[in-house]
Amino acid sequence: MDMATLSNNLLDVFYMFIGLCMAITMVFTLKDKNHKTRIGTALFWGILAFIFIFARILPSVLVGCLVIVIAILSATKQINVGTLKQLDTTFTEMKAQKLGLKIFVPALSIAVIAMLVASFTEFPGTVAIGIASTLSLLLAFAITKAKPSEAVEDTNRMFQAIGVFSILPQLLASLGVLFTAAGVGDKIASIISSVIPQGNILAGVIAYCVGMAIFTAIMGNAFAAFSVITAGIGLPFVFAQGGDPVICSILALTAGFCGTLVTPMAANFNVLPAALLEMKDKNGVIKAQAPLAALLLVAHIILMYTLGF
Repeated sequence: MDMATLSNNLLDVFYMFIGLCMAITMVFTLKDKNHKTRIGTALFWGILAFIFIFARILPSVLVGCLVIVIAILSATKQINVGTLKQLDTTFTEMKAQKLGLKIFVPALSIAVIAMLVASFTEFPGTVAIGIASTLSLLLAFAITKAKPSEAVEDTNRMFQAIGVFSILPQLLASLGVLFTAAGVGDKIASIISSVIPQGNILAGVIAYCVGMAIFTAIMGNAFAAFSVITAGIGLPFVFAQGGDPVICSILALTAGFCGTLVTPMAANFNVLPAALLEMKDKNGVIKAQAPLAALLLVAHIILMYTLGF
């Protein structure tokens, strides 16, 4: 078995595991007799689980139809959080004091293990993250002495807290591919060319950084925005004027993250924390991050202009 086949097989296993977790949430929802939208919510998690588990063999048309069903469920507000098992605050405080800083080891180990796997093996980054997450989960069991049933309950709690936003990363990635294929970058280039003076490096840098931030805020994903904005603005107005491709590309990508800080489309960064912390203001995280995002964007413009040329 060659490395490409092994990598694809491992990815399938990881996706199936995620689908199994979603199926567990579907079961929890069906058993929740007090859930106000039990059938709709269970259908949502069941469809997602079905797609994640069997996506490799499912016709793309069928997957598209199932996504439309999910969209209808979301539009009709059929996806809601059910009755969750309440945590014993005394027990959690006691465990937190006992574990101390060791509680952060599994989370931090994901990045370390993923970097090591990606650096010293031929596995791609996605597989490296899957391997790291699996090993970190086992490490969490070893450190906390938690029971598998507790992991299942917390997985259900996490998925229900995320809710409909759990499908957002996949939709945004697809949107980036569609925008690129549709030639959105070329359209942006034609619009920008009528505004930016030819040969004005600073104007090109500002357009590149601000464009990345805005498009990332719209799409919720800087990686999806990068190909579109680089093709439409980066190539003709930055690189063509002598900008260093490596330096300017890196700074453009991280400038896009400034948009991530101020958009609800980046659900896992901005919406999920508000939900988990039970904040009254669901946009509280975004409001707190907005001033820093603006300062970082200005810093990116300065760095690209001074270091990239």
